[in-house]
Amino acid sequence: STPGTPTAPGPVEVRRSARRRSTVSARREGDRTVVLIPVRMSRAEEERWVAVMLERLAAKDGRRRPGDAELTERAAALSARFLGGEARPASVRWVTNQNSRWGSCTPAEGTIRLSHRLQGMPEYVVDYVLLHELAHLLVPGHSPRFWKLLDAYPRTERARGYLEGIAAAERLPHPSEPDD
Repeated sequence: STPGTPTAPGPVEVRRSARRRSTVSARREGDRTVVLIPVRMSRAEEERWVAVMLERLAAKDGRRRPGDAELTERAAALSARFLGGEARPASVRWVTNQNSRWGSCTPAEGTIRLSHRLQGMPEYVVDYVLLHELAHLLVPGHSPRFWKLLDAYPRTERARGYLEGIAAAERLPHPSEPDD
């Protein structure tokens, strides 16, 4: 990409539609960005609109992604609502060095770290991972007592399914990879 050109967090797919007359839209599908355009649009218009839509999505993602301070506030609210306020982390922050975990907790230090890969995912998924790590402040390991704490969160199964789907999609071969 050229300097100043917005980039997507993953691959960009352009879908042309005969039913579209003049509108252009874009959305995230997992780690992929899909841009929907009219079939009659020229390649130059396509490139211009893809750049515009990537910029709009990036701005929208920026508004939706909480910083560390907001993450700490969210942790306090989740602890109060689902754990009786008992989980009190010393720090909660985003990290970029966790690519095989969604989050981690060091109970002895009271620290919680969430993978940057969660940024841009639905709020209920981020809340689930945050609550999961908060529960580790109270119960280390994944014992039945630990899972009982998460039973209070109504979207646990949905969030776990979402994360399992993302993990499965990341293991799938990409279209440009051979099928050996």
